[in-house]
Parts: sequence; C-alpha cells; structure tokens
Amino acid sequence: MKNELTFNDLPMVVKELCNKVESLEETLLKQVTSRPVPVYENYHTPMTSEEAREYLKMPKSTFYFKVGNGEIPAIKQGKRYYLYKDELDHWLETGRKNAPALSVEEMNAAILASHKRKPNSTNY
Repeated sequence: MKNELTFNDLPMVVKELCNKVESLEETLLKQVTSRPVPVYENYHTPMTSEEAREYLKMPKSTFYFKVGNGEIPAIKQGKRYYLYKDELDHWLETGRKNAPALSVEEMNAAILASHKRKPNSTNY
C-alpha cells in the first residue's frame, strides 16, 4: 500500500522535495546556457554601389545602366547611389521568370482582371 506520511516524516519529505527541485533547476540552467542565442541580422542596411555590385555579381556598366533606368531600386544622394539589401533581394525575387505559385484567390483575381468584355453590336 501507500506510505502514509506522518507529521514526523514531513521535514525529511520536504528536504527530498527541495533536493529534487534544485536538481531540476540545475538541469534547466545547463540546457538554457548550452543553447546558442540566435542573432538576427538587420537586412535593411544601406549599401554603397560597390557593395551592391559585389552582392549582385554584376558588371559595373550593367549596374549603372540599370540603376540609371530605374530598374534597380536605388537612392541617389548627390553623386552617390545607396541601395538597401532587402530591397535588392525583393527586386531579384520579382524578376523571376517562373513566378511562385499563386493562391486560389490570387489566380481568380488575375483571371477577372484579364477578362475583357465583348462590345455590344448595337453601339456601332
């Protein structure tokens, strides 16, 4: 049967419980301190045109041609161009030939937007 606790056994049981709680705290502390802390990088950082060219792996003339035409998102301050890494990533993603799959709602909206009505023959 179960061990019945008496009033005299309480100090010993409380001591055992305290020991168990301390051991649990130690194991939790070890687990928490052993995990690497994730470092989040800020992608909205300004880049110079040279850094952006290296990031895009693009020739200098092509880069400045596309920036001048407004194909690549850039900010011009005086004689210098500044670009943001997250905007460049977004620009690269939107330039894909095989676009990511559309949801059902997006496909329906695209179909409705491309639907043209036939003109009435009475309006001629």
